[in-house]
Amino acid sequence: MNTKPADSEYAVEVENLVTHYGSRRILNNVNLKVRYEEIMVIMGGSGSGKSTLLRYMLGLGTPTSGSIKILGKDITKMSSQELYEMRKEMGVSFQGGALLRSLTVGENVCLPLKEHTKLDENTMRIMARMKLEVVNLANFEDLMPSELSGGMIKRAALARAIVMDPKLLFFDEPSAGLDPVVAAELDDLILHLRSAMKMTIIVVTHELESAFKIADRITVLDQGNILMTGTVEEVKNSKNKRIQDLLNRRPRQEEIDPEAYLRRLLGEKDDGQGSNVA
Repeated sequence: MNTKPADSEYAVEVENLVTHYGSRRILNNVNLKVRYEEIMVIMGGSGSGKSTLLRYMLGLGTPTSGSIKILGKDITKMSSQELYEMRKEMGVSFQGGALLRSLTVGENVCLPLKEHTKLDENTMRIMARMKLEVVNLANFEDLMPSELSGGMIKRAALARAIVMDPKLLFFDEPSAGLDPVVAAELDDLILHLRSAMKMTIIVVTHELESAFKIADRITVLDQGNILMTGTVEEVKNSKNKRIQDLLNRRPRQEEIDPEAYLRRLLGEKDDGQGSNVA
């Protein structure tokens, strides 16, 4: 079971993070701190940069500048081997589940154990069954992914993400594509995991109902900038127009710069300060 260390308040510290895709700036001096055993929801519209932020927190890219401390260690300065070791402390549940179709559910859940441990096969199977019990998939270990519903695939992927008891758990759009009842069940499961396993959980989502239910705090991103970080009530009561547009599903009304528009039509490159790709 994971407990908060005595020497640090934060499991994740992102400081002045700047990232680019080619010449286009995606994240613009992003600062974010996530406390131990907190559920932090990162939300924003399409192209806000939330998926990019998740990618860099997972160590899947080198930022242009800034730092990302995970469990007190800056992953932007780590060697490949050090990052490999750090990832043993991190679990990830991907948006589509990312189960290997050629393996059974149990074999999928065992994959991290086979990759990172030297446990015997029987012990790995027992650990996989334990985690499948946690996500309410007991006795489903011999099924193939093609035999599962969308919600079951999400839960099987979650079992794989927690099989090594990570200190940090990342979710990418956990409720995407699920009906409201199944989505609510998954929200309850996320809350249970935090309570039972003392995990720090970071969730990227655009589902407002889910975000408001599970979040201790919410970070709102827009065009690569953090608009605010606060409690559910603080976000709901924000006076920021863009935040209220997101909460009330109002389309963004952008003013067009005629000169910039002409440059785009002519195929000329911009100055790299745009930020509308996630």
